[in-house]
Amino acid sequence: MGYSSLAECINDLERNGHLIRIKQEVDPYLEMAAIHMRVYDAQGPALLFENIKGSPFPAVSNLFGTLERSRFMFRDTLDKIKVLVDVKSDPMRAIKRPFSYLHVVSTALSALPWKKKSNAPILYGTTRISQLPQIVNWSMDGGPFVTMPQVYTEDVGKPGPMQANLGMYRIQLAGNDYIQDAEVGLHYQLHRGIGVHQTKANALGRPLKVSIFVGGPPSHPLSAVMPLPEGLSELTFAGALGNRRFRYFYDDEGFCISADADFVITGTVYPGENKPEGPFGDHLGYYSLVHPFPLMHVHKVYHRKNPIWSFTVVGRPPQEDTSFGALIHEITGSAIPQEINGLHAVHAVDAAGVHPLLFAIGSERYTPYLNMDRPQEILTIANQILGKNQLSLAKYLFISAYQDDPSLDIHDVPAFLKHIFERIDLERDLHFHTQTTIDTLDYSGDGLNAGSKVVFAAAGGKKRELAIELPGGFGLPQPFQACKLALPGVVAVEAPPFTNDETEADRIERWGQDAAEVDFSGIMLLVLCDDAAFTAANANNLVWVAFTRSNPSHDIHGVQGFTKHKHWGCRGPIIIDARKKPHHAPELIKDPTVERKVDAMGAMGGPLHGVI
Repeated sequence: MGYSSLAECINDLERNGHLIRIKQEVDPYLEMAAIHMRVYDAQGPALLFENIKGSPFPAVSNLFGTLERSRFMFRDTLDKIKVLVDVKSDPMRAIKRPFSYLHVVSTALSALPWKKKSNAPILYGTTRISQLPQIVNWSMDGGPFVTMPQVYTEDVGKPGPMQANLGMYRIQLAGNDYIQDAEVGLHYQLHRGIGVHQTKANALGRPLKVSIFVGGPPSHPLSAVMPLPEGLSELTFAGALGNRRFRYFYDDEGFCISADADFVITGTVYPGENKPEGPFGDHLGYYSLVHPFPLMHVHKVYHRKNPIWSFTVVGRPPQEDTSFGALIHEITGSAIPQEINGLHAVHAVDAAGVHPLLFAIGSERYTPYLNMDRPQEILTIANQILGKNQLSLAKYLFISAYQDDPSLDIHDVPAFLKHIFERIDLERDLHFHTQTTIDTLDYSGDGLNAGSKVVFAAAGGKKRELAIELPGGFGLPQPFQACKLALPGVVAVEAPPFTNDETEADRIERWGQDAAEVDFSGIMLLVLCDDAAFTAANANNLVWVAFTRSNPSHDIHGVQGFTKHKHWGCRGPIIIDARKKPHHAPELIKDPTVERKVDAMGAMGGPLHGVI
């Protein structure tokens, strides 16, 4: 049977050694987040904070902190759900083998949302926004945010839960210009489900009703972040995953209410009403800055008896959303490849902040009667990937041909980059998309949501051996000299601080021509950075620095770069300028005083002794 509440899940986790309670008072300003991050880093248990300064409500975090714990919570349904998503992506499988999928039909039917008319647990009481745990993750955050919300909206033209959207978009509870207890801020992109609903409501001049669910069975928040196939309702998915139909009703004001949630905040968004939202530490490892986003007028804040606030911490990966991503991939790993003909696998690289960097593998079948020596079909696959839902936010796409190495693992960052750089032709195989859109949270471009993309495509046999150490006496022209080998064929080059685009572009272009005399045998990529030792320390640091701090059109250069027939290439190594730049958002930095408090909690006699 599935969990009927978050409390039931917490009790089950505690009985089985997956959760600990922290009874001493904790400060929601930085301290709770610091504790969470330290325990997550140790791959420790879920955390129930029983005594939160300034709030009468307890809070839980790190529920999804390990893949093992996530599998445990959904141990009765996970295999069925994988099949359900598989069938939804490829219905022909069920038609060809109907008796093999009968249990999927029953699972799907039992998951239909259930309209509950009375005695809903959520109707126990009401509270105010200021009474909720005011959790602030990072010192420069604009205020407390809801980091594990389920935001529910309906299509004004097609009302009802089956056409609704349940998404996880951040909610600012206080700070900036928000009127305390009366207004909160919503942050989302217009192409997301809630944005589509708001656009339709705006066109009719009507307010959009928004319900924000917090807590409830763990299948509910997971469903809010699932990249589900078109037409598969998040509420239905939540019911199937949780082995319990999603219970809902409408209150007297017409807001949809999750009957099993721990808290529900209702409110309206009026056309054209925005207020500054942010800054907020985000999953790229930097702050997303202050921008105008939709304003929600709060109507009510419902809660169940003995409710539990659910939260997570967002920051440079890996974080809890990394484990979320691993579970999502386990459930839906085959769905997207089935939607793009010829695509075998695609992976958003978590260590690079997810959206900036994609790895993909596709088929090369255009000329099976000839020896393959250049990318062809995988270029068309790359274009489809960059136009597909959340994948369209990527800046860098590295794609290889399946036939070159069927065993290649897209999750092995060093091995995948090695495979690409052994085969790529830098004069031919880089393909840019300029003056386009990137992730709203990515400030490496030339404006909000504005930047560029590049495809590194490699197909055919191995062309070279990559350097596994710098040759003796290896040196670079001034001013870029200090360097460290980060990966085979990849060198981190420490550079003077960045000044401005025009000056630095001219300097690097001249340097690239001067460096033509250097022996770059086996070296394919030079990453200009502020700290070569940090960048080269491990693969995670390398991809985080290289791909979160660069905009392809502005920051990719090359040794002996050239443009021919509007195609850019280079005869020597690629240069990525990944230095911090004036227009970049600040990096997330932990507070040392708070970190010392967490250290004390891990000492002998402390609540985290033996955990961190």
